[in-house]
Amino acid sequence: MSLPHRLAGVIPPVCTPFTPEGEVDTGSLIRLVDHLTGAGVDGLFVLGSTSEVAFLTDRQRRTVVETVAGHLDGALPLLAGAIDMTTPRVLDHARTVLAAGADAVVATAPFYTRTHPAEIERHFRLLAERAGAPVFAYDLPVSVHSKLAPGLVLRLAGDGVLAGLKDSSGDEFTLREIVAGAPAGFSVLTGSEVLVDTALFLGADGVVPGLGNVDPHGYVRLYRYGKAGDWDRARAEQRRLARLFGMVQVGSPERMGRGSAGLGAFKTALRLRGIIAHSTMAEPQIALAPEEVRRVAGLLAEAGLL
Repeated sequence: MSLPHRLAGVIPPVCTPFTPEGEVDTGSLIRLVDHLTGAGVDGLFVLGSTSEVAFLTDRQRRTVVETVAGHLDGALPLLAGAIDMTTPRVLDHARTVLAAGADAVVATAPFYTRTHPAEIERHFRLLAERAGAPVFAYDLPVSVHSKLAPGLVLRLAGDGVLAGLKDSSGDEFTLREIVAGAPAGFSVLTGSEVLVDTALFLGADGVVPGLGNVDPHGYVRLYRYGKAGDWDRARAEQRRLARLFGMVQVGSPERMGRGSAGLGAFKTALRLRGIIAHSTMAEPQIALAPEEVRRVAGLLAEAGLL
């Protein structure tokens, strides 16, 4: 389907289930898509950080997009990441995901190479010009090591280069500036799981929550409360989700990185809920230990999800 004039609502970044052998588990992926769409989400985002895009081969990336697009059959907007180090590589990924059925492309600034703000701007302009589809910027300084300046984002938005922004910077001042200056039709989406009520109060259009894989119904409720101005219920739902988000902390930092801990928790929760078959992650990430799995189960039970 084509994108709405202004994409809004809950757009979960879809996890990529794997078989124990490390291949994309398409059956589990379809069940996960049904789990999300059944909760009333407003779109899906594949091949982002929560999808383990950095670990996927080009073949696996294509499999994910083809599987989700084929199953959705145009029922919801489908955004797909074209995440790579340089403009030519991003353009190759963009062409692939669009040919596979995505409606829009999500891209970070270039990384690994050192870039100047003028080069970052040129990167997005070339992508929009040559991809032939809506482009969303992904502000992810923790991984990309460069922050998208509000002035740059708003200039690209005003020129029609960008259709929207997924802001995973954690910088509330930047979010406030962009929301205040965004032109009509430009979507501002927060990537924070725990400050959605704040972002909606500031005027953000929606949320792209990794935890939304585990509890999409909760984020749909939170979004609807916020859009209705029912801030008491929004705050209560956000507190519940923030407690549930504590699952990303159960993995021991002495033996695994934050990525393994967070994605491992999401996949473990999805397996415990019977949505995906395995909690396998891409190599070289490290799985949760049995005691850590039990702690995830406890948080799910506390949230009423088990």
